[in-house]
Amino acid sequence: MRINPALAMALSALSAGILISCVKPAEENKVPDNDTQEVAPQDTAVPANTTTEQITPVEISAETESTYLTHVANEIVIPAYADAAKQSTILHDLAQNHCQQAPVTGEELQQLREQWLVLAQAWASAEMINFGPATMSMSNLYINYYPDERGLVHGGVADLIAANPKLTKEQLADESAIVQGVPGLEEALYANESLDAGQCAYVMSASSALADRLKSIENNWKSNATELLAIDKTAESDQGLNQWFNSLLSLIETMKSSAIDQPLGLSGKAKGHVPAATAGQSRAIINAKLATLNKALTDPVLSAILNSNAESQVGDELSTALAEATTLLAQMPEDITQADKAEQQQLLEQLAKITRVIKRQLIPTLGIRVGFNSTDGD
Repeated sequence: MRINPALAMALSALSAGILISCVKPAEENKVPDNDTQEVAPQDTAVPANTTTEQITPVEISAETESTYLTHVANEIVIPAYADAAKQSTILHDLAQNHCQQAPVTGEELQQLREQWLVLAQAWASAEMINFGPATMSMSNLYINYYPDERGLVHGGVADLIAANPKLTKEQLADESAIVQGVPGLEEALYANESLDAGQCAYVMSASSALADRLKSIENNWKSNATELLAIDKTAESDQGLNQWFNSLLSLIETMKSSAIDQPLGLSGKAKGHVPAATAGQSRAIINAKLATLNKALTDPVLSAILNSNAESQVGDELSTALAEATTLLAQMPEDITQADKAEQQQLLEQLAKITRVIKRQLIPTLGIRVGFNSTDGD
């Protein structure tokens, strides 16, 4: 199953349909790529409860912007990667303990599955950071090869284990993104009702390699947060704010499209699959992403900036919209493919509403602009 790294990345890009954050935007959302770019104009067709009034940007001093971005790095970004690395290490240690004598079945296998879900939710949260070392190194594809529209992970993991039943972490490093990371571990743990020695070796190697990859990203952020968020350039640039909020926008738009709309076939022919499809835990992954958005967009430091304009209602609107989406999701089955089409459609529309509030109110209020990673057609 050894694959040339260049070929592996080409396969990854083809199946995912994207390379890092460079997803193809809808034609109507394309924005000129230059330093004098204006805030994206509001759409002419605006649903009820969405303001059409001209947005007055809040005044953000260089010092305030620097303080906020430092807060984002230290209290949101770095802890997200640290938690994902921690959960992968816990899975590795648990596998080492349970795999001392194969096969692994029953309660021990269930414990491994439960820890995998904690890990998958932790990474779902860290995916909000759609720039920086994870994407520059393309590690995000090795961590989460999704959407796997051609179903490559299923056969790839099985073939790898069959070819190398004593797989080591070092050997795994030479393999493609298809057989690594969160989806690969999901396949090994959920596609079988027991783990033999070869499957155990894979779980131990993959979880350890994943922890190393995540820890490396965490350490990179700790050393380079100032440059990555342009914290030292706030006096002359809004680069850091642009990167951060467009990353959050990308998270919800990609989730709406790849995790809900396309796999459920809500606006066209079904394509791909919901996240954690083999585990039947799509609701938990989507909920983790919503919780991350809620944490970032209702953050007290951000709220203080938004509330400096007494007339701004964007903070309240975002909080309400996110709460409504979370409530809708909580009423759905663990596997959202089993929900009624009406419920699925309602969730999709609520996420579209959140997207509109971010694009038409939050981003203009902050005086920044919608970037190229917008995939939404609203």
